[in-house]
Amino acid sequence: MAAEDLAHFLAKVRRAPRAAREPRKGGDVGPGAGTALVTRTRPHTRKPNMYRVLLLNDDYTTQEFVVMVLRKYFNKSLEEATRIMLHVHNHGVGECGVYTYEVAETKVTQVMDFARKHQHPLQCIMEKK
Repeated sequence: MAAEDLAHFLAKVRRAPRAAREPRKGGDVGPGAGTALVTRTRPHTRKPNMYRVLLLNDDYTTQEFVVMVLRKYFNKSLEEATRIMLHVHNHGVGECGVYTYEVAETKVTQVMDFARKHQHPLQCIMEKK
């Protein structure tokens, strides 16, 4: 049954409408004289995937350094940075923020480079939310 429906549909599509095959009556018989149907397609936009940027606890990175990283790269206040740092210290992991892929990737790279530059083993990762 599906093959018959497909054949019927293709036959309809291949036939041009009668108005398009016959020239218009009147004086206009040239390019642009016929009628055209313009279809508008609506673009389907969707929200980008979001990624969580996480700091992982270690036994060597100082708490002051973690607070400095949170303030510098994630624009956290002193109180919020301290709260996140204590969460990382007590639970082993803490969320610094939620960003689009490119922003999250950039922040992870910046934090890792900054930690290495200052000889800290601080780990920063991202995961899809």
